[in-house]
Amino acid sequence: MAQRYDAVVIGGGHNGLTAAAYLAKAGKRVLVLERRHVLGGAAVTEEVFPGFRFSVFSYVVSLLRPEIIRDLDLPRHGLEILPLDGTITPLDDDSLWRVNDHGRTIRELRRWSRNDAEAYEEYGRLMVDMAWFIKPILSVVPPDPGRINPFDWRPVAGLAKRFSELPQRLQQTFVQLMTMSAADFLDQWFETDPLKATMSASGIIGTFQGPRSPGTAYVLLHHYMGEIDGAFRAWGIPKGGTGGISDAIASAARSFGAEIRTEAPVARIDVKGGRAVGVTLESGEHIPARVVLSSADSRVTFVKLVEPGNLDDEFLHEVQRYKYRGSSGKVNLALDGLPELACKPGKGEWLRGAISFSPSLDYMERAFDEAKYGHPSRRPYIDMIIPTMVDPGMAPPGKHVMSCFVQWAPYHLADGAVWDDAARDAFGETVIDTIEERFPGIRKVILHRQVLTPKDIEDVTGLTEGNIFQGELSLEQLFFNRPVPGWARYRTPIKDLWMCGSATHPGGGIMGAPGRIAALEVLKAGIAGRWRAA
Repeated sequence: MAQRYDAVVIGGGHNGLTAAAYLAKAGKRVLVLERRHVLGGAAVTEEVFPGFRFSVFSYVVSLLRPEIIRDLDLPRHGLEILPLDGTITPLDDDSLWRVNDHGRTIRELRRWSRNDAEAYEEYGRLMVDMAWFIKPILSVVPPDPGRINPFDWRPVAGLAKRFSELPQRLQQTFVQLMTMSAADFLDQWFETDPLKATMSASGIIGTFQGPRSPGTAYVLLHHYMGEIDGAFRAWGIPKGGTGGISDAIASAARSFGAEIRTEAPVARIDVKGGRAVGVTLESGEHIPARVVLSSADSRVTFVKLVEPGNLDDEFLHEVQRYKYRGSSGKVNLALDGLPELACKPGKGEWLRGAISFSPSLDYMERAFDEAKYGHPSRRPYIDMIIPTMVDPGMAPPGKHVMSCFVQWAPYHLADGAVWDDAARDAFGETVIDTIEERFPGIRKVILHRQVLTPKDIEDVTGLTEGNIFQGELSLEQLFFNRPVPGWARYRTPIKDLWMCGSATHPGGGIMGAPGRIAALEVLKAGIAGRWRAA
């Protein structure tokens, strides 16, 4: 007879691994099933070309919750986050360079606008206040708006009370962040176009929206809540790539007794009498379990893995309505040497941070406009880093890797076109052409390239439409609407089947919060008697 587990977790991404670690730490017998040969999902490191290692999909970290690092003792399991020193925005004959040294950044901004330099300090303080206000929501379970349960609504009531105690200025700012576009919000503060464009980029990452789309101001705040060692809006890269995070969490899970299997794709969630009773692998192996947790997105979980007849049509309709609209591509380059910026020659410290191809708000909005009609942007927004500047072990001596996150590359192309080899090659050429405008001669040092469209991301990781957040972070898909109205508390209509991935609150990014909260909810249900006898 097959061994029965307390919990089977579908998917070895960082959220699935986090859920498994917390359950195993609580003494539960846990099995993680990952369909690929490597753990991490979208937070994965792979040697794509001999000697060159890439964070293939996700590439930076700041949202990883400090409580997870602490609870799982991740530094002991190898986690080391290397800070990125600021962001440079290259222009035709100049650049805007903001660094982690606040004084240097203010002096740089004064070169552009004395008003912006003064506003930048006030803006930073205000956003930190907003981050402190909203941060607790990242750790709560959303209430069900269809049920008046005072206990469930207590976290929201607490937030409402804290909101009422905020100064009027902060209350107004919160309303603006919930309703405005990133561009309009930033227009209230700054006049320097490259500064506004670069800051607005945080509002469109992983969304099919432009900087002037209402609601993107919240996404800007979502990314502002990232912290490293208590510093908000701090970004870094894990040593060894983003797979270093997944590997550290996996190591912690194993230390608590969890089992992890790779190359074990799940074909079906087994349901009996309205309850999940285990899973069946594509190999035909049945694995019984008291509870099943899926870190896959809602469409994969409920449409692909749950057999027809187990969910009512109304629920499935809501699942299908959930928007993915993948719009991100990735280009990973193996380089023979370090390229130089035309506007700032040399191989200096400005290459140790992010390099943002965002010269103006109009540039960003035009790039979105093309994608809006089903065409990859001819001059896309690119968020680039050169990881080997802070982690040389990612490439052979003297060589480098370059990571290029690209917006906008729509999953659904116009006129019935598909993402075939020709479309992928054309997309890659467009990205390199755009890079070459700022890094002249870069083609001469490119040894290898890996071009990933949204369709490639879907095919490799299983993320529907290649959406890196398992669904857009748009306001109507947050909190108690994520992923389905009435089913945002990690539970599902099938008893003992739980969701624990980025499709649930509080959303995407290398955060770990969905996995952690889901595991704690499963354990709470167990304390209430939900763990059934074998």
